[in-house]
Amino acid sequence: MIFPHRRLRRLRQTPSLRRLVAETRVGVDDLIAPLFVREDIDEPQPISSLPGIMQHTQDSLRAEVKELAGLGVPGIVLFGLPARKDPTGSEAWNPDGVVQVALKNLRDDHGDSVVAIADLCVDEYTDHGHCGVLTPTGGVDNDATLELYQKVALAQAEAGADMVAPSGMMDGQVAAIRQALDANGHTLLPILAYSAKFASAEYGPFRDAVDVTIAGGGNRKGYQQDPANGREAMEEIRLDIAEGADIVMVKPALAYLDVITQARTQFDVPLAAYHVSGEYAMLKAAAQNGYRRLPRDWGMAGQGRWLCDPGLGRRICEEDQWILLKRGWPSVI
Repeated sequence: MIFPHRRLRRLRQTPSLRRLVAETRVGVDDLIAPLFVREDIDEPQPISSLPGIMQHTQDSLRAEVKELAGLGVPGIVLFGLPARKDPTGSEAWNPDGVVQVALKNLRDDHGDSVVAIADLCVDEYTDHGHCGVLTPTGGVDNDATLELYQKVALAQAEAGADMVAPSGMMDGQVAAIRQALDANGHTLLPILAYSAKFASAEYGPFRDAVDVTIAGGGNRKGYQQDPANGREAMEEIRLDIAEGADIVMVKPALAYLDVITQARTQFDVPLAAYHVSGEYAMLKAAAQNGYRRLPRDWGMAGQGRWLCDPGLGRRICEEDQWILLKRGWPSVI
């Protein structure tokens, strides 16, 4: 046997060498921190299924964003928990609603130095937990819901959002929102579209975080993507780009690395991957039970779920690939 002249292990010998030749990198500039702000509380409330994550008051949210900004995290995405819910989720477009107030506060605090993204949906605001208007038979009325999304987009834009992020997976949602924004003078406001958002049990802890229960024990499989359909995901992304999306997203991230890779190959727009609540909760549970060792700098108070631009689109979440910030917050996709 002729021993090979080229030894690929030569460039794997030390951390510095591996860092020097790394093909894919994740840094703080790739991160967006999801944050929850709640209307009817006086102190931040822990979320039992998401250790270290809080439902914030307006004041604690401002403090959290200040700290994130100090760490160099460029953006946050807001999810609101209103004190009042109704069948249409009307608090979502209330000018004095919980997210609109938060956006105004953050604009006062940070100007344009932090990218404030508003999640655009109504499930946190409806009393039935679905992402839109219900039909008499209990389904979601797609086209009637688009009119609500337009109202929400305008309320968020007027409150100072730097970007809106429609997550309801309604057909035509990006086009409807783009039309409403443009018609009201917000032609430069970007849209981050949850384009390939797959139906998943991994969203369970998130629904705890936003106090959402779907009426009658239902689900969202009638509008979120079927996990079996990767090709359909590409069509969803293509349509959103054609309708005016500036950034597209695949969600969840780790279970759909193949979809992320396909999207990066086929489309030349910024691509976000959402590391969701269930993925975070599994890691935390495994660590707490001794099944998996997390990096020693992992901070219990850190934000556990991130959006990031995955560049080439394929990364594996191995232990020595965590990027640790000052308090041990991970960036994962």
